[in-house]
Amino acid sequence: MQLHEIDDPDDDRLSDYRDLTDVALRRVREPDEGLYIAESAKVIARALAAGHRPRSILVQRRWVDDLTPLLAEAPEVDVFVVRPAVAEALTGYAVHRGALAAMHRPALRPVADTVAGARTVVVLEDIVDHTNVGAVFRNAAGLGADAVLVSPRCADPLYRRSVRVSMGTVFQVPWTRLSDPRSSAAELAAAGFHVAALALAEDAAPLEHFARDRPDRVALLLGSEGHGLSRDSLADAHSVVTIPMAGGVDSLNVAAASAVALWALTREAS
Repeated sequence: MQLHEIDDPDDDRLSDYRDLTDVALRRVREPDEGLYIAESAKVIARALAAGHRPRSILVQRRWVDDLTPLLAEAPEVDVFVVRPAVAEALTGYAVHRGALAAMHRPALRPVADTVAGARTVVVLEDIVDHTNVGAVFRNAAGLGADAVLVSPRCADPLYRRSVRVSMGTVFQVPWTRLSDPRSSAAELAAAGFHVAALALAEDAAPLEHFARDRPDRVALLLGSEGHGLSRDSLADAHSVVTIPMAGGVDSLNVAAASAVALWALTREAS
């Protein structure tokens, strides 16, 4: 490994890690520059295991010995060693998880390649909360979904918080970003997927009924936190499905709803 001790947070070599708390800046800068940030040794290890390549790694001095096995997996990569105060001044927050890695962002795959061979696909429409996106990916990985598709306005699955909440499962679930949700719905249908919209609607089928007789290939469509699915998406769906609720509660958070729906769908598919 190539260790470089740096005491100046303004050092140009650290630019990938600057202002990590500025969400508006980072959500534009990272895709434009072809990078993303992996936070914690566990997440970095999962990124490396998935074949992602680091640009550099940022480590606090006291963590170097503990992270030596991880750092040895990328021997050609520059490792910047800093004091906690330098890390905080650089990133904008107190870094407690030992290490950050600036990773090369992999190229997105075509939709057809992403869903090839899949039976259960999750489609996220305009979900802007990074925590929810990360949680849905963790649910997808843990409950057996085969792929995730995200709309153009959906939050970045590779944003630092999304990756952390997903516990790095964003690296193991095939995913890509849609260019146009309506044409993609038609593409999914043409590929043999039954598009099922999870939504509140008077004519919606209870989830358990739909899951019991689920089609062989299902694309589960989930809408944004505030407004739900668009009218176009509901109109394009083959079925509208709902989770029956009790206690005067009409719906669940999108991440929780995805877990319930995926459990039902993948249980019946097994």
